[in-house]
Amino acid sequence: MKIARMAEVDFTSLTSGRTYTPSPAAWEDQVFYFLMVDRFSDGKESNYRDNSGALVTDGSTPLFTLSQASNISREQWVRNGQGWKGGNLKGMIGKLGYLQRMGITALWVSPIFKQVNFLETYHGYGIQNFLELDPHFGTKEELVTLVEKAHELGIYVILDIILNHTGNVFSYNPDRYPVAGTNYYDPRWDGRLYDVAGFNDAEGRPTVPFRAEATTNPDAAVFPLELQEPATFTRKGRINSWDYHPEFLEGDFCDLKDVRHGSGPDDHYVPSRALEVLAAAYKYWIALADVDGFRVDTVKHMEIGATRYFASVIHEFTQSIGKERFFLIGEITGGRSRAFNTLEQTGLDAALGVDDIPDKLEYMVKGYRNPEDYFNLFRNSTLVGKESHTWFRNKVVTLFDDHDQVRKGNRKGRFCADNEGWKVLLNVLAVNVLTLGVPCIYYGSEQYFNGHATEDRDGNDVFLRECMFGGNYGALQTKGCHFFNEESAAYVEFAKIIEVRRREIALRRGRQYLREISGDGMIFGLPRMMGGQIRSVVPWSRILDQQEVVTAINTDYNNARTAWVTVDSGLHNLNRPFVCLYSTDGSQIGKCEP
Repeated sequence: MKIARMAEVDFTSLTSGRTYTPSPAAWEDQVFYFLMVDRFSDGKESNYRDNSGALVTDGSTPLFTLSQASNISREQWVRNGQGWKGGNLKGMIGKLGYLQRMGITALWVSPIFKQVNFLETYHGYGIQNFLELDPHFGTKEELVTLVEKAHELGIYVILDIILNHTGNVFSYNPDRYPVAGTNYYDPRWDGRLYDVAGFNDAEGRPTVPFRAEATTNPDAAVFPLELQEPATFTRKGRINSWDYHPEFLEGDFCDLKDVRHGSGPDDHYVPSRALEVLAAAYKYWIALADVDGFRVDTVKHMEIGATRYFASVIHEFTQSIGKERFFLIGEITGGRSRAFNTLEQTGLDAALGVDDIPDKLEYMVKGYRNPEDYFNLFRNSTLVGKESHTWFRNKVVTLFDDHDQVRKGNRKGRFCADNEGWKVLLNVLAVNVLTLGVPCIYYGSEQYFNGHATEDRDGNDVFLRECMFGGNYGALQTKGCHFFNEESAAYVEFAKIIEVRRREIALRRGRQYLREISGDGMIFGLPRMMGGQIRSVVPWSRILDQQEVVTAINTDYNNARTAWVTVDSGLHNLNRPFVCLYSTDGSQIGKCEP
């Protein structure tokens, strides 16, 4: 049923008599997988295994083979990257078994709500209707089915949501900053309120009056109808200085229109009607589909009071229906201090680690960062005011690849983009899931995706968003072949590592220590770079109560390495052996060493 007004939603009727899926005991026990719906699966693949493990052979898209790599030119592949590609919820439903067998237990789904009609915002971040799904992605019934099937397979579902802004739902009146080739203007923030020409119609023209309840046309303006108020928007033009206060709070995010959330000091914040409506809209999706958490976009650009209000509303509602630990993850750019302070002040449950963590993680594994640089990110107890293992265990979602890679500027590229990244892909997957934090894998990483910008390109995000199902924008510069390969080396070995993590609670909840190494058993020191690189064993321990699990990777791409490694002397004696839980050399697994 389509809903035009938030007031039409009867929460009592939606929730009455239903039993909702409870939250997990600990989110740090989970392994997340982030996918972009439009780029994941269209349901037309062949020669893959369905949710039960049975081989599907009646699809039209064959499984990728190495002989198909680069089967189109780079230039054509780049041209193919923009716009809608056809991934949908139905395709996702059929690939849940692929994720479960890999060991994934939580699925982070890119925004699926209805986008503005006249732009191909396939990524989902340009919402026009907060109460409907975009037809490119599917139906409400398919969302409900996706969550139900995921829960049956032990997978939680996290929806990506936006509070900070809407899509490009109105146009400014002519002013100082014209947009070439149009009759309209794109003013930048300078602190003043700009006039608006009107809400945009289905073709993107501002023909709809900019007033309350201006239209019921589902493809025009913004919905629910309560948002069709001039007071919904700050109307101060686009952000140019991304760290200037209050510009980064009041300005539009490019052509995405900033929402006015309220006013007042943090402790006495008065939410706007728009914020109340948006919070109610997201409560609706929880009530309807039984989702387990939200990843909240662009939290940096919201006032602390607004974020606190939203977190309180959502947590109170979810507790009332039996989801005691509904997970709210904030995308909080601007460094660790800002992230920690925002979590403490707002009640969000975790921050998305998109700043230092992926940089230090990627280049430590590749041998171009000191291991201390990465491990010390989890040790700054002075900054966070808490023991590191207490804070980082469940307060930070860690990842090494993502859909934006703001940290890389114009040279964006996946982990496997360089010539030798594939050799240590399993290392970075292992470090991500076996160190502190709630680990998250970006779709396709387990299949060696290598999308990247080149010298003559601008680093557009599209290079990080290849199609898992192929189409005309498949990974590895291909078209017409899919990548749901459960026999690829990275997939197979990564599944084994996740299983060890599942069995060993210390690897999920234990405190963490980078360990010293030695070549002779006499002189020990932390592994460090020499001559601008490190080719060495890098070991660390996870300790919980009386259990220590020692883990190590080798940053030497081409040679085996051995080293003496320190352990906790208080937990071991000379007669107590270590048992090998996992190795890429399968013959070592189960062996005991004193």
